[in-house]
Amino acid sequence: MSSQPPTGQIPSAIRHAPGEPVIRNVNWGGLRTLYVKEVRRFFKVQLQTVWAPAVTTLMFLVIFTVANGARSPVNVGGAPVAFADFIAPGLIVMGMLNNAFANASFSLLVGKIQGNIVDYLQPPLSTSELLAALVGAAVTRAFCVGSAVWLAMALWPGVHVTPIHPLAVLWFGLLGAMFLSFAGVLTSIWADKFDHAAAVTNFLIAPLTLLSGTFYSVDHLAPAFRAFSHVNPFFYVISGFRYGFLGSADSPVAVGSVVILAINVALGVLCYVLLKRGWKLKS
Repeated sequence: MSSQPPTGQIPSAIRHAPGEPVIRNVNWGGLRTLYVKEVRRFFKVQLQTVWAPAVTTLMFLVIFTVANGARSPVNVGGAPVAFADFIAPGLIVMGMLNNAFANASFSLLVGKIQGNIVDYLQPPLSTSELLAALVGAAVTRAFCVGSAVWLAMALWPGVHVTPIHPLAVLWFGLLGAMFLSFAGVLTSIWADKFDHAAAVTNFLIAPLTLLSGTFYSVDHLAPAFRAFSHVNPFFYVISGFRYGFLGSADSPVAVGSVVILAINVALGVLCYVLLKRGWKLKS
């Protein structure tokens, strides 16, 4: 007798009721595929997406150290630190934050503009899997840029970027990259054209990054500006990241960690809800 079922019949072992999900748990294959696609997208133009930001950030280091003196001391948490050593960690994480946002704010926006957003919404991926792949790729780009900037600064004379607390460097680098990745996903969901994303970058991300204590210690500011710095979430990322290199910070590391972690959870939930509803993604 033939072991094949009669024509038109499906063995009960593989029969599924209408609407019953075939993939019951995490779709690891689909998650990995989308993540690899997003990583390959920016890595194909790595000269522009990885190495160019490293060169630009190194130019900031050169300009500010020449203008202020590489060995001019800066007080951080009551401890004097050479200006070049003070500014280097902030520049590294600033490059990471900007590129995490740029990567996360690109994919869905381009899909909406080009009309192929269905390529992200139609595959058998849950909302959490889609979000994880987009954020994971953005975090990967952030760490690629951060590693390139760190390598360039490590080879630059007169700058010391050997981590004292490597776990703090990785932790705050991860928190900061996720923070800007979620912000980038939100921007790509809201924006209808590249001008909208550029407006968020120019009028929100860039000012908050530059006014977060990257180039100065907030202890030297007037009380009003110091208070503004302490409500700027970028300040806690940069302060905690700098602590990993210098062993001192402008704010308590534990407080900064809790603040950024809470913001990440809130942004992650908001991204999930908007993606789940298909707001401005599904017509």
